[in-house]
Amino acid sequence: MEALAPILGRTLIIVAHPDDEAVTCAALMQRMREPHVLFCTDGAPFDPYFWSRHGSREAYSLLRQDEARLALSHVGVRNIEFLKARSAEHIVDQQLFQRLPEAIEGAFEVVSRVRPHALLTLAYEGGHPDHDSCNFITSVIARDHSLPAWEMPLYKLFHKEDRKFQTFMPVPQPAISLHPTAGEIARKRQALAAYASQGDFLLRFDSVEESFRPLPEYNYTRPPHEGVLNYEAWQWSMTGKQVCAAFEAYLNSGASLDPSVRAR
Repeated sequence: MEALAPILGRTLIIVAHPDDEAVTCAALMQRMREPHVLFCTDGAPFDPYFWSRHGSREAYSLLRQDEARLALSHVGVRNIEFLKARSAEHIVDQQLFQRLPEAIEGAFEVVSRVRPHALLTLAYEGGHPDHDSCNFITSVIARDHSLPAWEMPLYKLFHKEDRKFQTFMPVPQPAISLHPTAGEIARKRQALAAYASQGDFLLRFDSVEESFRPLPEYNYTRPPHEGVLNYEAWQWSMTGKQVCAAFEAYLNSGASLDPSVRAR
């Protein structure tokens, strides 16, 4: 655990959707002294495929928020919030890369209030545009506030037979594995089970070992890898190049270095 000491104090966990945190770090959170979880979207995409059986997109969003609170209670986490944009509305699932200025402004406000000692987020791996956006947002916050930042893998590809779960993309930084106790595993599985709206989806993920590493210095103007990204394989409306163009536009704007952005 000595290697993980930088993220065992007051750590702000920046994830995209309810259930991301349960899959990636439910065991680790049980060892943190003061974990804070920030969800950057409402977990409810515009596509009725995701919410139709729940009546409306808004109802599905509220359900996912309730599930998140229940799931995190199983692992002893009380500090939970959903990021709000300048309009005081939550950001829609799959739209985070299109709302970066507002999202980062909102995240700055959370950091100023929570005053974390470290940040932990989802890996830059091309699994979901919101996951990659959380990684980018965390990198901006880490640079602006001189905070240590770490990442954790979720999935790189999730189609056909080539399924790689909770495995980092190869970079020089070695991964640090956490092997939970039996009690931690049991509580993690309770957290996963709390997300009943996801059906058996979460059963596909390994709920035992968790992996972490310091956030590499990514080139966000390029996709995480040269192959087909997961959401491209699913034929979603965005491409990796479009997501990276949003990252590049934000970096070129210099907004993260402008104190007036955080003052508004």
